[in-house]
Amino acid sequence: MIIPFAPGGSTSIVGRVIADKMSETLGEKIIVDNRVGAGGTVGTRAVAKSAPDGYTIGLGYTGTLAIGPTLYGKGGYDPRKDFAPIGMIGNSPNSLVVHPSFPAKTVAELIAYAKANPGKLNFGSAGAGTASHITGEYFGHAAGITLVHVPYKGTGPALVDLIGGHIPMAFAPIPATHANIAGGQLRGLAVTSLTRTSLLPDVPTIAESGLQGFDASLYYGLIAPAGTPRPIIDRLNKELRAALASDEVRKRLQQDGTEPTPGTPEDYAVFIDQDETKWSRIVKTSGAKEE
Repeated sequence: MIIPFAPGGSTSIVGRVIADKMSETLGEKIIVDNRVGAGGTVGTRAVAKSAPDGYTIGLGYTGTLAIGPTLYGKGGYDPRKDFAPIGMIGNSPNSLVVHPSFPAKTVAELIAYAKANPGKLNFGSAGAGTASHITGEYFGHAAGITLVHVPYKGTGPALVDLIGGHIPMAFAPIPATHANIAGGQLRGLAVTSLTRTSLLPDVPTIAESGLQGFDASLYYGLIAPAGTPRPIIDRLNKELRAALASDEVRKRLQQDGTEPTPGTPEDYAVFIDQDETKWSRIVKTSGAKEE
């Protein structure tokens, strides 16, 4: 299993949880290969170029299948043509968080504040072109407001400055924010998925806060090279869904803020198409460039 990011991140955590469980049910050891570079496109391209025999699969991810093809113009793969989707694993939303001193206590109040102070509301992200940056641009576009992006070299530094009061708001992964929200160092205004998350059950979604249909979750799934025989895809999908049905896997994923969302290969293929269409438009609108 090729995971296109470094160990320790959300993609690696999700991929290893699934690899461990599927190794048990398949009776074959799944070896995880973290192949990093160019925003995940190096590892994802390696999956596309592998032999379609079922022995090389990859972790699909919104960043590599939906954002990367537009952000990295020379990624070297087509998310619709170069892969055989196996199935979706789950989704992990971001959170919209503000400093406790910020006057807005709801998304509606934040939008009103931004409209009253055009071009003066900053938001932090993990860096230019990251999912948290593009989510902020998506939010501003959907709300009809202008936000000023402040890129950091990772989620950690952005949250340090947010907690210190140097910036008023940020978009950041829920596993990185929920402890600070619970401790009062941050105020959680919303989560970016269509449904609430079990890690922050009292925090509403942006969609239910007035921006209907807003969904900026990060989705994970399994992919194989295009041309992988259908019986192999079906077997892998069966074992993936069995893994997602186990209490052990569901608990481990939910601890990392990932909500399991099993489905068929066809479901995942349709989703990849729709997700790339949506995020491609958002990337172009944001003006984000490859770093």
